[in-house]
Amino acid sequence: MDKPKPYAISQWLVYQAYERVKANRGAAGVDGESLRMFEKDLKNNLYKVWNRMSSGSYFPPPVKAVEIPKKTGGVRILGVPTVADRIAQTVVKLTFEPLVEPLFHPDSYGYRPGRSAHDALAQTRRRCWRYDWVLEFDIKGLFDNIPHDLLMKAVRKHTDNPWVLLYIERWLVAPLQRADGSQEPRTRGTPQGSVISPVLANLFLHYAFDVWMSRRHADQPFERYADDAVVHCRSYAAAAALKEDLARRLAECGLELHPTKTRIVYCQDDDRRGTYPETSFDFLGYTFRPRRSKNRQGKYFINFTPAVSNAALKALRHTVHEWRLHLRVGHTIMDLARQYNPIVRGWMQYYGRFYPSALYPLLRHINRVLIRWATRKYKTLEHHTRRAEHWLGGVAQREPHLFTHWQRIRPAAR
Repeated sequence: MDKPKPYAISQWLVYQAYERVKANRGAAGVDGESLRMFEKDLKNNLYKVWNRMSSGSYFPPPVKAVEIPKKTGGVRILGVPTVADRIAQTVVKLTFEPLVEPLFHPDSYGYRPGRSAHDALAQTRRRCWRYDWVLEFDIKGLFDNIPHDLLMKAVRKHTDNPWVLLYIERWLVAPLQRADGSQEPRTRGTPQGSVISPVLANLFLHYAFDVWMSRRHADQPFERYADDAVVHCRSYAAAAALKEDLARRLAECGLELHPTKTRIVYCQDDDRRGTYPETSFDFLGYTFRPRRSKNRQGKYFINFTPAVSNAALKALRHTVHEWRLHLRVGHTIMDLARQYNPIVRGWMQYYGRFYPSALYPLLRHINRVLIRWATRKYKTLEHHTRRAEHWLGGVAQREPHLFTHWQRIRPAAR
């Protein structure tokens, strides 16, 4: 007869966690074991996770450090746990998140069920129409700098479950393993990329920022998506005072405002006169700035509204360049549509929600790339760009739904 385990963790909960991890996919960790390899002995592997967690003998392996290029230059270090560790973290998340999620602020949007970046953008747009000024800010290296003692104080405020506390503490200090095999001990922060980190970061900022704002600056609404946020103010003086007060508050919590990503912005439009050097800000891949818009009566006016940012467009064009479509002459146009439609559809769904015409230059660029592919694919079109344009326009006439973006920008048959 098996000895009773110190911690009551159900095997069904571990299986649910595995299903979540499977749905999210993800790369292999330091052990090189992919999800497919893990599933070859699924029953035994899941039993090992459950047995070790319920007996208190589960110790997380090091987190694999992966460098991800930033749109603004430089790299971000992403921590990739092993498959088994992602399952273990999901077990804790499924237990802990329901305790804190109902308490989070309604204007916190990042990494929360039932909330999206589009919700945050829509609310930001509405408030920019009502408030003249915005304080845009970013917390420098949030995931790398959260103090463990303050974070665990917040965790203990919401649970006394011994195994939840035990494993969260172990994950916080799990070392980061570089590509050369060297390991870095962790004394602060929680790895960006791990399953448990988003809810922990949200919990920390709930007390460090959200609750503090509600108590100290209740007249200044905000939208926060993880460490990226904007606050709406009635005047420049109010925004400047808030900026200083916020810097002090974050310093108390072991954090720092990003010096170049924290600015006061004037939401200029037809009804707001005067000049100010900063009249635009970026938030969640969109740029908010004065734009020419048309009302229901067909009259044009200047509106402060979001559209896909130049930085996002540049990154998307770079992705299209990396496809090297002009070299894929062994593929048919149907093959290309099947392979790239899901990607382009995702771009259109995200970046086309507000002011979609700003995305059209990218969609035209994709058509030009397809034309270049055609000149390499077919001998009769080689060195004849105009003829290739006519050919692609003919395909679009016959198969208007072949490419997702042709619903917005279709090549014309000359």
